[in-house]
Amino acid sequence: MQQSPASQPTQSSSGDAADIRLLVLDIDGTIAGVSNQINAAVKQTVQAVQAKGIKVAIATGRMYRSALRFHHDLGADLPLMTYQGALIQDPATQTVLRHWTVSKNLAAQLLDYFEQPELRDLLSVHFYIQDQLYVRELSSESKNYAERSGIQPIAVGDLRTTLDREPTKVLALTDDAILIDRILGHLRAQYTPAELYLTTSVATFFEATNPLVNKGTAVQYLAEEYLGLQPHQVMTVGDNFNDVEMLQYAGIGVAMGDAPDDVKAIADWVAPSVEEDGAAVAIEKFLLS
Repeated sequence: MQQSPASQPTQSSSGDAADIRLLVLDIDGTIAGVSNQINAAVKQTVQAVQAKGIKVAIATGRMYRSALRFHHDLGADLPLMTYQGALIQDPATQTVLRHWTVSKNLAAQLLDYFEQPELRDLLSVHFYIQDQLYVRELSSESKNYAERSGIQPIAVGDLRTTLDREPTKVLALTDDAILIDRILGHLRAQYTPAELYLTTSVATFFEATNPLVNKGTAVQYLAEEYLGLQPHQVMTVGDNFNDVEMLQYAGIGVAMGDAPDDVKAIADWVAPSVEEDGAAVAIEKFLLS
């Protein structure tokens, strides 16, 4: 996965489970599956590690408002890492600790690319600005996204009208995973890692953020600057390419059983799938046994 040298978090060798003081969890595909809820088994293991004094945090590609209910459901008390780490905010105080955005110029360039005649009718484009979701129109894909995220999109017709402010994230989605993969390849050839961080959170979501943004740098900030910890004291659990950097950073990086093979290959351990409560199994194995 490409990224600029400036955004490369410290990579850690495998850690000792006894050293872990921070557990960081992804949401979709990790602690929330088809039900879009956190199962009881995951909640119980999280509560058990919290009782041991281990801190728990969430790192997600979701909007802050969309992720907030999961943060509360886990009883987490740390800042919430959202938009792949572009926005880190403390729900207890509403303090924004970090907010890195995409420049207006680059957002407009991405929109020009997505609105090429051969792509325009195939993609739903989302601009996330000040924790609001703006779309050109309410497509079926946008409606499905809204239902799962619990966020009502604001249809504006021409997304250029929103670019008086810089987006936190730009997303393009479609049911065609092959098309998303092709778009990712084209845009990675067009933009250097120093210009944009490009990734997929699920196979049908293309995402672009500030080049300094990824979950690895977000977790590194939370661990080292906020909590005074080192990588070997961190365990992370995730399921997709947008989780790679935080899996590499942590002393223990766990990939879910549903993860792509390339993600599993960089993990220290592979858990069962999200529908099999794989996150709970991993927490039990490393932090409670």
